[in-house]
Amino acid sequence: MEFGILTKESGVILVNLIGDWYFNLLFCVILFFIGLYCLLSMRNLIKLLIGIEVIAKGITLALISASNARNCIFTGQSLVITFIVIEVCVVAVALAIIINIYRHTGSLDVKKLTKLKG
Repeated sequence: MEFGILTKESGVILVNLIGDWYFNLLFCVILFFIGLYCLLSMRNLIKLLIGIEVIAKGITLALISASNARNCIFTGQSLVITFIVIEVCVVAVALAIIINIYRHTGSLDVKKLTKLKG
C-alpha cells in the first residue's frame, strides 16, 4: 500500500508506509521507557498501574508494527487481541488489590505498605 504526497514541484513522491516501520519501533521504545520511568519514579499505586499500561501499549504497538512489516497482519492481530484480553484481566485484578489496600491503609503510597507484613 503506497500513498502519494504532493510536493512544491507538483510532483508526487510515493512513500511506502508499511516498509518504514522504524518510526513505529522508535515510538514503541519511547513509550516503553516512559512507562519504565513512571514505574521507577512514582510512589502512588495508581500511577504505577498507569506506567504498566503505558508499557503494555508500547508492546501492543510493537506487535502490530512487526506483524505489519512481516506481512503477517492476521497473526499480529490475533496476538494483540490475546494480549489485550490478558491485560484487561490483569488491570481488573490490580485495581481490586489497590482498592483493598486503600481500604486497609487509607493511602495509596507504596511506603505505607510495610504495615501489611505478616
